[in-house]
Amino acid sequence: MDKNSNGAGLALYRKYRPSTFDDVVGQESIVNVLKTAVKSESPAHAYLFSGGRGTGKTSVARILAKALGTSDNDLVEIDAASNRGIDDIRELRDGVRVNPFDSPYKVYIMDEVHMLSKDAFNALLKTLEEPPKHVIFILATTELEKLPETVVSRCQQFSFKKPSEEILKNVVIDVAKKEKYTIEPSGAELIALLGDGSFRDALGILQKVMGTSKDKKISRIEIEKITGAPSLELINNFILALLKKDAELGIKSIAEAKKQDIEMKVYMKLIIHKVRVALLLKYAPLVGKKLVGELGEEDNAFMERIMKPYSVNISSGLLRDLLESYSQIDRSFIPELPLELALVKIIGEKAQ
Repeated sequence: MDKNSNGAGLALYRKYRPSTFDDVVGQESIVNVLKTAVKSESPAHAYLFSGGRGTGKTSVARILAKALGTSDNDLVEIDAASNRGIDDIRELRDGVRVNPFDSPYKVYIMDEVHMLSKDAFNALLKTLEEPPKHVIFILATTELEKLPETVVSRCQQFSFKKPSEEILKNVVIDVAKKEKYTIEPSGAELIALLGDGSFRDALGILQKVMGTSKDKKISRIEIEKITGAPSLELINNFILALLKKDAELGIKSIAEAKKQDIEMKVYMKLIIHKVRVALLLKYAPLVGKKLVGELGEEDNAFMERIMKPYSVNISSGLLRDLLESYSQIDRSFIPELPLELALVKIIGEKAQ
């Protein structure tokens, strides 16, 4: 948790932002390398943190600066999206020449560094090539491919991976508990799925849900209503349609999801997630039962309902077809079309 504040009025992702290396979850390999560099007093002169939004790049950059003994007076944070011109970098170069006020190092954290202009990159490159010994740069970006290779090659690079849904789920449950709320496991799982690999987004959703809770007991149904996520009935009906080879039920489910203005990518992601659990139940019962045990009563009942009569239709091919269609949603000008095609393909296989 951010130790610099009592948390009052803060967004959850700021209130529970990690403040030490030990607080960081999901980036163990990166943390271990950085801790070793700090312990051996041999930090690189420039670091490059890349990865999706909300994966902890800026938080780890601040933790690294703090671990190196950098005070607030000697920590400079720059938003490259707003300070992207050559004049901004020239000003930075002038500041770099000034010795730290009261720290061993002067640390510059540059967020969204890919937003710099071409001239600004060229100016920054000169500073990266021969930085003063007291200066450390930490560049952060969500779009590594936009950075010139000349800049990348002069940095020690770390790729931040998206946290798994299991990690996000546990973080959601933990933060809810600290805020004196209880949340259904299936609800925390839904928030983790909707968070799409971002701590910031997952905690943002949790905060939105908490803001409307009247009894501090958060159910999955509440989360569905507030986030616009599809109901269990809509998800289960489509899965039943696939397993029963019932095209009409499947098309009706998709149409209802569209009517409710549900994002098809979210709808399909939740369908895939549940089909995966069913597949694991069939081929790895111990693992599958553990996952089912973490779901709500309604999900448990649904799994019991489908496993025996439709087990033969639960296959890796079914999951593969759904994954293939999921990957096509962003490229389809009709969002529900990939799901409809997957339905027709899967049902058509039996007809053949």
